[in-house]
Parts: sequence; C-alpha cells; structure tokens
Amino acid sequence: MNIKDLSVILVEPSQTQRKLIAKQLAELGISHIETFSNGYDTLQALPSSKPDVVISSLYLPDMTGTDLVFEMRDDEELLQSAFMLISSETSLSYLDPIRQAGAVAILPKPFTRDDLYLAMQATLDYVETPNLELQDIDTEGLRILLVDDSSMSRKHIRRILEAMEIENISEACDGAEAADLISQHYYDMVISDYNMPVMNGQELIDYIRTKSGQPGLPILMVTSESNENRLAAVQKSGVSAICDKPFTTESIQQILQQILQDL
Repeated sequence: MNIKDLSVILVEPSQTQRKLIAKQLAELGISHIETFSNGYDTLQALPSSKPDVVISSLYLPDMTGTDLVFEMRDDEELLQSAFMLISSETSLSYLDPIRQAGAVAILPKPFTRDDLYLAMQATLDYVETPNLELQDIDTEGLRILLVDDSSMSRKHIRRILEAMEIENISEACDGAEAADLISQHYYDMVISDYNMPVMNGQELIDYIRTKSGQPGLPILMVTSESNENRLAAVQKSGVSAICDKPFTTESIQQILQQILQDL
C-alpha cells in the first residue's frame, strides 16, 4: 500500500478551500476523495464509506473538528480511523483536545506540499505499519518507557516499536507517572511527548537528569510543539533527539537506530 491507495473524506465548509485541498491530494496521486461541508453529513457517510483518514477543518457550520473527532472516537467502528486537522488556529487550548484524540497530523493553513506529503505518509504508517528492522540491535532485551497523555498516540508508537520487534514496552500517561516508574525500574530509553498535564516533557527531562538514579537515560522527545524557545530549552536539557509530529516510521526507525547503537 502507498499514499495513492489511501481513501480520504475531506470536510471543509469553504468550497474554494475544498477544491484547493482536493487538488493538492490529487497531485499526490490520491483519487478516492469524498468531500463534505459539515460534520453531520460526514458522520452519516462514515459508516458506509470507511475512509482511511478524515481530513477536517476546525470550524464547521454545525460543529467543530474537535466535536467531529470525538464523535468518531465514541463509535466503536470509527474508533481506529485516522483523523487529520487543517487549521490556521494556533492556540493550544483548541488544538490539544484534537491531539489527545490521536490526530495523525495537524496541518497549518497555509501548508506546503511537503507538509501534506509528510502528513499523508504518517497516515499511511498509521493505517498499515510497515515491517521494520533495527540493524545489529538486540531488541529482545530492550526496555522502553513510552510517555504520552494521548492513548491513541501511545498505541501508534507502540505499533511502530513492535514492528521493530521491541516488545518490552511500559507506558505512562504523564511525566509524573513516568517519574514514578523510572524510580522503580531500569529502562534503556524513554520516548516522551512534550505537552502533558501534571508534569510535562521538560519537567520529566529535568527529573531524569537531576533527580533520578538513571541520569544518562536516552530520551527521544516526540512532539508537535512549535515554540522555538521551548524546543531550544528541551534540546539544552540533554535529550538524545527531537522528532516532530507528524512523523514517518522511517524517521523513528533512523533515530532509534542511532540512539540505541550508541548504548
């Protein structure tokens, strides 16, 4: 399966924007595209259409993109469907609930062709995790701690790790829970989100580096955070790598290969 095989439902109230985005998707080779202008019609069509991904604007005439994705997550048949947001909104309070619902990507308006390609590649990886392999790494003995307050995000990354034959994976829903696990268990690596309640990614890094019994623990920060000052602070705190959301499985594979071969 590749990007051109993906089926898409596009939800955008503006006819001009619908045509523009559909054209950009078609330029990537995607031909199976249904378009809707509101959330109600989309929800009515989803059970029979069963698209690989729903791409939606944030503000719809009858609901928000947030309402739409949560309606999908409340339906057992649509629970695992990929969801992507396209919006000019930058406020974390608006975007975070969608991120928590497991959006494969949040694209800004306007976005570039490369932005759309990466988002669709992330969708493809979500729909069909490829076979992956880490070269010269003993994955059987690895212990990985996965930290993210989005259960959908944890599940997606877990699938990628398991495709690399990494099976000893612990999970935490925030930095505080992760810190408690680190105080009790040994890990080879932490993969963490940045924006989390109770204790965020920056605070978790500070705990690991200054208060834990494993100050040299490798940390991969996987985040949609765009604030350059915050990212610079994270980098200075001693993370092993930062990976942007959306990400491809290949990018995660390459980063893990580099980090783990240096252990």
